[in-house]
Formats: sequence, C-alpha cells, structure tokens
Amino acid sequence: MNRTDQVNVIVAGTGPAGLIAALAFADAGFAVSLVGPAVSGKDRRTTALMTPALKFLDTLGITAAIEPKAAPLRIMRIIDATRRLIRSPIVTFHASEIGEALFGLNIPNRDLNEALEHAVTSHAGIAWHRSLVERWQIDGDGVLATLSDGTEIAAKLAVAADGRTSPAREAAGISTSTQAYPQAALVINFGHTRGHANTSTEFHTETGPFTQVPLPGDRSSLVWVVEPETAEQLAALDDEALSGRVEERMQSMLGRVSVEPGRQIYPLSATLPKRFAQNRVALVGEAAHVFPPIGAQGLNLGVRDIQQLIEIASLNRSDPGSTDALSAYDAKRRPDILARSGAVSLLNQSLLSNIIPAQLLRSAGLSILGSFAPLRTLFMREGLRPGSGLSSLASSLREQIRR
Repeated sequence: MNRTDQVNVIVAGTGPAGLIAALAFADAGFAVSLVGPAVSGKDRRTTALMTPALKFLDTLGITAAIEPKAAPLRIMRIIDATRRLIRSPIVTFHASEIGEALFGLNIPNRDLNEALEHAVTSHAGIAWHRSLVERWQIDGDGVLATLSDGTEIAAKLAVAADGRTSPAREAAGISTSTQAYPQAALVINFGHTRGHANTSTEFHTETGPFTQVPLPGDRSSLVWVVEPETAEQLAALDDEALSGRVEERMQSMLGRVSVEPGRQIYPLSATLPKRFAQNRVALVGEAAHVFPPIGAQGLNLGVRDIQQLIEIASLNRSDPGSTDALSAYDAKRRPDILARSGAVSLLNQSLLSNIIPAQLLRSAGLSILGSFAPLRTLFMREGLRPGSGLSSLASSLREQIRR
C-alpha cells in the first residue's frame, strides 16, 4: 500500500470547480492533493463566467488562455415567449449601464477545462492523483482518503468538489434535500447568418427557459429546457429539422440557423445540503448547490465558494479544517447560496405555473425591472457581486442627501 505525506488540503473532483479550488489553494501556499480522473473533453456545454469570477481566474493565470476562445457578453435580454394571457415585457440589460465593458465571457467548457488542466499540471504545489476516492475516514484530527489504487492521503481539510452526488459530502454526514423537476435541458451549439452583437437572449416558455448565449463568430450556444420526452424527441431530429425548430423558437432573430454536431440532454433538479461544511469537509460547486440553468449562476457561485473558503482557510493555516473554520465558512456562504438558489427556483416555478397570481407576480417584477432604471441597475450589480448593488444604491442615496 502506498502512503503519501500529510498535506494541508485534499480537493476531490476534477470538474472546473475542483481544478479552480486546487489552483487557488496552491497559490495561497497550501500543499494540495487533487484527486480525480483526467478531464473529459466531451462536454459540449459552455459556461458564462461573470467579471468577478474572471478577475479571480486572472489571479490564477487562467484568463489570458481562455479569452481568445470566448465571446463577451455585453447585453442580456429576457423575452416572454409564453402564450399565456399575462405576459411580461421585454427586459434588456446593458453592461454599460453599470459602467462595465461586459458582464462576462461565454466559454466552451472544453476550452475552460483545457486551460485549467494545463495550469494544474504546471503548478508545483499540486499533486494530482488520477484515481477516485474509494473510502473516506474522518476524525477530529484530520481526514484520510484511500484511493482506488491503494494510495492513502491524509489532510486537515477535504474540499468536496465531486459533484451533485458527492461521496465526500456523504462521508461527512451532510444530508441534502433534492427536488426533481419535470424538465430536461437540451444543449447544442449552432451557427447563424446574423450577428449576435454579443447579446444573450433568454426566452421564457411554458416549459422553462430557452437561452441563447454568444460564441465567437456567428455562433451561439443553446440551453433549451423542455419536458424530458420533448428533449429526447428534439435530439432525435435530423440537423435540418432541429435547425428549423431552433430558428422558429428564436423568432428568426439571428437569421437562418445551422445546428452543429453533438447534442446532450441533462435532467434538471435542485439539491441543497443542510450544511455547507462539517467534519473537516467543505462543499464547493455542485456539491454545495444544484439548480436549473437560469441566470448564469452555477460556476460563478462555485467560484465565490472557493474564494471565501480560501479566505477562511488562510486565517486558520494551522488547521484549515477545524470546527471553527468550517462553521465560519458555512455561515459565510449560507446567505448567498440560499438567495441565489431560491431566486432561480422561484423563477423556474413561475414559468411552469398556470396559476394567474404567479404569472402576475412574474410579469409585474419584470415590468418594474424594465421600466425603473435604478432597480435595474441594482439587479445587475447584485447579479455580478452580491452586496454591491445595495451598497451602490446606498451611496447614491447619500450623495443625493448631500445635494
């Protein structure tokens, strides 16, 4: 049996959240063991990373590698494409309204993973074990991970970045609540004859959002949320038929559509743990929160998990997995995660609901956002940086009082 020396941190999981966590901990001076298989190159999804997350990735030396392969998001638009009696007006958000050149970048996951993998393998402070954890042992002094190849790794802290079914989370005794939705997301990329003008459009439909996000050139990615049976039917269409369906749903706003090879279907659900850290295990990424793909929140929320975990671990270097450290992390992350997941769930439920009051509330909320600039500005700032919208509004009010 192989045995490694004690390390500060084990990061379990080699998706984007795990790779970013390993890099960030190593850059912060922790000895890191990353555990998980080589990164898959089959993921055809894209990730919209907002500017705060990009700035953090820049400190890790990642942004320069992904910028040439990404498309900037300068405008975001919501269109009510339901056929219900009560419909919402079109709401458009411009990054320039809040003094930003862009909201973020839309990056193909394969390119993001490739850049992260290169950075991880080049970092002297990370030992990457390309195996799975077969068994976790946790006690008051530390955590021991036994890998499928027999290697044992001891650490003070385990970072669970091992996905929505997280074995590390289970080993820590953290229970979850899960809700399955009657929805699935069909994910494709497509070309189009009109330029997207760096605009992302989210069509709200009776089955969920239909979200187009720019890619470099005259191309876009698409997440189309429908009933699971419909997703299977759409994926089974030939290229010409599926292109026609996408163009029709987009109201031909990008001209003629040509879908690209590769179609993926993801069932939708929501999962929240009872705690975000416990028994020397801290949760990040989808181990900490799973919800429908609305509003580009997923990995951006995961990056904030990692940032705040590092801040707290850096204040507890002698034992980053101590009870006090993990309690502080749980308390720090709880408001942000609950607010974001709750808002996404509420909006998704409002799309599925045939109840008139729910439709009225959604329509009224979007109407106010579209017509009242200060609230729209607050919404955009909060979407990028939690707390920044409220602080900006407070500053504006103080300035008006002085006048």
